[in-house]
This record gives sequence, structure tokens and C-alpha cells, in this order.
Amino acid sequence: MKTNLDALLTALYVHLDDQVLPWRQSSPQRGRPRTLSNAELVCVAVAQVLLGCDAKRRWLRLAPARIGHLFPRLPCQAQYNRHLRTLGPVWVAVACWLARATPTWHERLRLMDGTPVRCGASRVTANRSSLGEIAGYGHDTSHHAFYWGAKLMLVTIAERAVCAFSLAHPKELDERKQAVHLLHVRPPAEGPCPIVCDKGFAGAGIEAVIWTLKNQLGLERHRARTTDGLWTRISQRIVALNAAIWHNWLTNQPIKRSLIAYDH
Repeated sequence: MKTNLDALLTALYVHLDDQVLPWRQSSPQRGRPRTLSNAELVCVAVAQVLLGCDAKRRWLRLAPARIGHLFPRLPCQAQYNRHLRTLGPVWVAVACWLARATPTWHERLRLMDGTPVRCGASRVTANRSSLGEIAGYGHDTSHHAFYWGAKLMLVTIAERAVCAFSLAHPKELDERKQAVHLLHVRPPAEGPCPIVCDKGFAGAGIEAVIWTLKNQLGLERHRARTTDGLWTRISQRIVALNAAIWHNWLTNQPIKRSLIAYDH
């Protein structure tokens, strides 16, 4: 199990450092220099998700024993949190590159669906949270229930890798408008392509992807309290999902292999 994770992280780091992130390294900032490069940080964040450590404090206690032989220099919790939040477009660049590196990217078919991301269950949380600009009350059509949170829209290739995603307020932008905006801002393919979705996006078109993100990869337990934190946690899990699918193709593993096949 550990060997599988080591192979994934090593391959991911080499490809990111060589092909994806050398031109996207952030400019030098004041203060202490960062412990990890962007490519290293993405790999450490992917390992956190695949090993099921939702809490960053717990992860940074376990990380030296789990991946210390690969990344001997690990940041403190404050620097780790700050660096993750500043990645911004890096998350999207990595997720899209991993989707393009998967062979089924060249198939024209795309799947689209939306899902609520719950951010609180009480009125106190809604009133005091810093998520007000992105979260609100919405209706989960699939489960016939109201929720307080944000709406996540996903576009995937046939092999479930996410090639475009966005987050929106559930009331201020309905799903149809959010879908049009997402396709305009982040085209899911190089040219025209058919996109399959259910009417109202209320069915099970890409339910397997949503279930994997929310349950296996811990999106339901995101614990985000700010908009930047929520976006970071969503992006982190999408990159981990795409990395696992990409590595399965790279190593000629069965396509339906469990994504979380690592020692917890």
C-alpha cells in the first residue's frame, strides 16, 4: 500500500515540476521563505487527502512518518494553511493537466452535474460564518432537502476525471446559469463537444464522482470557515481524485480500482 502511494507521489512530483508548475511558481514574498515549492506542496496535499487526514493539525503530525522519506522538509501548520490558500490558479492548472493527461480526454463526451456542499447545519453557524459571500440557503433536489452552503458544478471526462469545476451561491446563480458561465470561462474540451446532464442536473449523471469526492475523499467533512478555505479544500480533493485516476492509467491498473487503496 505504501509503495503505491510513494509511486503516485513521485510520478506526480516529477511531472508537475517538469511540465506544469515551473512557469507558475509564485513570485518571491516578504518574510520567511517557503519550506516547499508549489509542486511539493501539491503532492503533500494530495497525500493528505488520499490518506484520509481531514484535519491539517493531525496530518502534519502523521506526515513525517508517512511521507517524510519523500518530503523531509515539512512546514508548520500556519505556513501549510497559508501556502495552500495562496495556490489559487495552481489548483485549476494541475487538475486540468491531469485530466488532459488521461487518455479518455480525447473522447469528445463530457458529463456535467451539480451538487450542494454543506457548510453548516445551524443558524448560529450561518450568522457567524465568513462564508456568507459564497454560501446561502438552497434546495438539494436529489435528496429533497434544504441546506445552507454552496453549489459545486463539475464537468468530467468519461473516465471520471474532473476537467472543469466552479463554486457558486445557490440562490444568486441558478444551476443553468452557473453551467453556462463555467463552460464559457473554463471550456471542458478543445473545441465543441457533447455534454450529457440530466434535466435540472438532479439525476445521477456523475453520481460516482460526487460520492467519491464527498465520502471517500472527505469533502463532506471539509470544516471550512472561509471562502478561500472552502475553495482550497474542494480543489485539493479534485486534484487528488484526478491524480489517482491518472496514476491508474500510468501504471496500467484496472480502471475501476478503488481510488483510496492506500494504508490509512
